[in-house]
Amino acid sequence: MDFPAVLKEVGRFLDERSRRYGLAGAMALHALGLTRATADLDFVVEAAAQEELLRFLASLGYELLHASSGYSNHLHPDSRRGRLDFIYVDADTAEALFARASRVTLFPDVTVLVPRPEHLAAMKVFAMKNDPLRVFRELADLQFLLGLPGVDREEIRGYFVKNGLMERFDELERAMAAAEPR
Repeated sequence: MDFPAVLKEVGRFLDERSRRYGLAGAMALHALGLTRATADLDFVVEAAAQEELLRFLASLGYELLHASSGYSNHLHPDSRRGRLDFIYVDADTAEALFARASRVTLFPDVTVLVPRPEHLAAMKVFAMKNDPLRVFRELADLQFLLGLPGVDREEIRGYFVKNGLMERFDELERAMAAAEPR
């Protein structure tokens, strides 16, 4: 996938419509210092953009794999355009998320918003709750996020509590404590 080109294209579309968006998933983690293999781009976008964004992606030749009020997934037959996943957030969540996101230059001439580690953690906890097959991958990412300097561990703990996954948070805490140098 040509990540810079796709980021520019989708970003330009959303910017022209004054729609707020940022990165999520592996590329957001990369911006925070964790690099892992990925073949797609994940975005978090204000929900008000969904309808026009779906039309735009279809006009570019993306196949709609799934759409709901909270998510959509798209695949292009040209591997350079690849797979795109979108998380749609309501106005209140968008306000909280984008107001505190950081602007990061990810590639030359490509600057995007990246949510706070705590907000990325919330998305990952929610993903684990909704798809148990993602638990181990998400836990590895959450361990990284919890280990970042200055991260609000109690805020992240609250997302686990809210989603009924407190035992997973406890597992992470034990694993991180065991990994600390003695």
